[in-house]
Amino acid sequence: MINENLLGIIAGILTSISMLPQLIKVLKEKNVDDLSPVMLLTLIIGIALWVWYGVMKSEAPIIYSNSFAVLVNLCLLGSYLIYRKKE
Repeated sequence: MINENLLGIIAGILTSISMLPQLIKVLKEKNVDDLSPVMLLTLIIGIALWVWYGVMKSEAPIIYSNSFAVLVNLCLLGSYLIYRKKE
């Protein structure tokens, strides 16, 4: 049986790095046409709430993995603001 802390760390790593390919693609191509800013804002708020929950529960895997995910998604949102086509 897998240790529950190890399971949490693995899950946190996988979910935290899931948006890295999107961020890398955006930074290389400078194209954000397919990004939804509403989705990014909703995701950032949800993940930030997970960080808060992790702090309240003193759960390091939740805190660290979700903090990294917030950072990646903030970079994506920042990229959206920089590269979006002004109309």
